[in-house]
Amino acid sequence: MHLIADNLHGLNPEAASAMKSMDPEPIRELVGRCEKAGAEFIDVNPGYLSRRNEDRMEFLVEVVQETTSAGLVLDSPNPRLLARGLAACRSTPILNGLSLEPRKLEEILPLAVEHGTPLVILLMDEVSFVPPSVEEKLALALDLRERALAAGMSAEDLIFDPVLPNLSWDDAYARVAQDIQTVRLLSSGAVFQEPTRTMAGLSNLRSGGRDRYPSRVEQVCLSMLAGAGLTYALANVLDVAVGETVRTIKLMS
Repeated sequence: MHLIADNLHGLNPEAASAMKSMDPEPIRELVGRCEKAGAEFIDVNPGYLSRRNEDRMEFLVEVVQETTSAGLVLDSPNPRLLARGLAACRSTPILNGLSLEPRKLEEILPLAVEHGTPLVILLMDEVSFVPPSVEEKLALALDLRERALAAGMSAEDLIFDPVLPNLSWDDAYARVAQDIQTVRLLSSGAVFQEPTRTMAGLSNLRSGGRDRYPSRVEQVCLSMLAGAGLTYALANVLDVAVGETVRTIKLMS
């Protein structure tokens, strides 16, 4: 299981301020701390940017590459931002991500094909709804995989993300159980007759409610996902408890 730092995002005041002023030092310092905490990849997620500020994506990519040799994940629902990030990349990143939304199929999927990048497939339908059951998630996985392969993607470059719920949802814990089972089936090869790479964003669980829900929820979820064969954990690597959990998992596996 590989650890991806989700700390470099537009909602992080430290990163947002640095982006606004185009100051590379806070970004370098943040990325350095993430790498020291064990991050193997850095998720570059600038958040919403107006057209006149889209150069911030290139700025972030360039600063991260100057700071670390860790892999990059370009994370945005905006195809223009992904294209600008790709133009600044010196090595092949991971693109995050595709869903059944028409714009993403029409604009993000061709970007991944053109640049030969691995692509995260979010198991969300055409209106960004995340279905709760394993059966519905796997139906989306089959549909999106077929579309990606037809467009020219390689099966080995597809990474499936069941999209963890927010704990404020009434059925959150039941959904987490379904997500773990989805990861297990995809990772084991039971769905596509060969093991498939998977990803999960741990920070989704407590987004907007970090004071309400304890960190141990992420730790337990991460441990169960690792046992199910998760390939990439997208998490706040500067959360000491989460970092310790990852290190323990790696020692035991």
